[in-house]
Amino acid sequence: MRTVFVLFDSLNRKAMECYGASQVKTPNFKRFAERAVTFDTHYVCGLPCMPARRDLHTGRPSFLHRNWGPLEPFDNSFPELLKGAGVYSHIVTDHHHYFADGGGTYHNRYSSWELVRGNGADHWKGVVEPDMARYGQEFHPSQVRPYLTSYMVNRDHIAAEADFACPQVFAHGLEFLERNHAAKDWFLQIESFDPHEPFFAPERFRSQYPASYKGPVLDWPVYGHVSETPEEIAEIRANYAALVAMCDEYFGRLLDTFDRLDLWADTALILTTDHGFLLGEHEFWGKNLMPVYDELARIPLMIYHPDFASHGGARRAALTQAIDLMPTILEMNGLPIPPEVRGHSLLPLLGGEQTLREAAIYGYFGAACNVTDGRYTYLRYPEEMSAEHLYEYTLMPTRMHQRFPIAQLVGATLQPPFDFTKGAPTLKVRPMTNRDNLPAVMEQRTFLNTVSKLYDTRYDPEQRKPLNDKGTEGRLARQMARLFVEIDAPSEMFDRFGLSQKAYQ
Repeated sequence: MRTVFVLFDSLNRKAMECYGASQVKTPNFKRFAERAVTFDTHYVCGLPCMPARRDLHTGRPSFLHRNWGPLEPFDNSFPELLKGAGVYSHIVTDHHHYFADGGGTYHNRYSSWELVRGNGADHWKGVVEPDMARYGQEFHPSQVRPYLTSYMVNRDHIAAEADFACPQVFAHGLEFLERNHAAKDWFLQIESFDPHEPFFAPERFRSQYPASYKGPVLDWPVYGHVSETPEEIAEIRANYAALVAMCDEYFGRLLDTFDRLDLWADTALILTTDHGFLLGEHEFWGKNLMPVYDELARIPLMIYHPDFASHGGARRAALTQAIDLMPTILEMNGLPIPPEVRGHSLLPLLGGEQTLREAAIYGYFGAACNVTDGRYTYLRYPEEMSAEHLYEYTLMPTRMHQRFPIAQLVGATLQPPFDFTKGAPTLKVRPMTNRDNLPAVMEQRTFLNTVSKLYDTRYDPEQRKPLNDKGTEGRLARQMARLFVEIDAPSEMFDRFGLSQKAYQ
């Protein structure tokens, strides 16, 4: 089997014409939807970037056991399983988190890999004394902060469109296709960090989305509550729109290659993202800190498979989830699905509508556990957000950009094996917290608006009107507890979310 898997980062489905958007021009996503099966109720699992990729690789949720981190020694990784079965797997990416401490085990699972440097805060160009005075004039004050210094340095080296990462990623991907399209049994992952912030696109895309803002560069919103002026808000949204438009155009070049080489006859093509992004909806920017609204959780998925070409343009309403892609890709290649997998192959859905699951859970480690049945979304927070009795379970003690502090490892204990660790015990380690012993994310910041809420997305798709419906809350909580048992969640997580464990054992 030949498969091309296109993974964007932070692609909001509400910015795609094929999902009903009108503010951004995305003719190529729309063009692909005419050939593919489009999934309308597709949800994330773990968030953000690397937790989402761990779930994509393994086909099972990990956000109740672990924060951001690498693939573990006991994890099944679908590109490695493909490689072991003789299916060549290759990744082209500009996602710099793969090469940081908390993501260093992912790209090695492929047969080969290519890294495009310089996107976002990638530590690319070595400048010992960056010109912070100049950057203070060129960039909005909210962007002149230590974490973004690398981006400001990188931007000095990005002038022509060919210097941008997204065009380079797709160029390398098309090079792979030109060289290998006639070969048997390969898997190609084309992964663009765009449209993740910074929302920096070539001028020919940016000019399509005019805004009245006249200040310094403002293309990387600060995660959290919206405090910007209307002009600044419009500028950030226009920059995002321009970046999505660029992603669409370069994806279109991939479609052109499929046309020219007639890859539609024998090659599958999958398009999705890891999570969405809040662009001021619910009065928030970004992700990570706030509740996981559907702008973050309900993501695009389109699949073309030559065996189901006659279903091009079809849409599916069934509840699906990011963990379903791993078993789907394995089944496409005739490989067995490991017993630890909790996702479902989507191949049956390509042929027609049917139900794969009653509910799905998703979220951030340490925050709410969210559950949906495809209509209702229940964002359930612990009654007490304290990190007391909250632990991470790992054999790879690294965080996003660092190893675990030795003080945390000194107090670590061994946890008996979970049902997915293949007999191996794990370290049981205290999580990252702030001074008040609250679960911490992003430079010790804590979660915001930690109040449980229920929404009916059929009648309230914008999730603006929380429901008071104890019956539906109870039903979804029971589904959550059942899924906790199914994934062998840590016992303390049942207590943390007030769920019954015994009823499902």
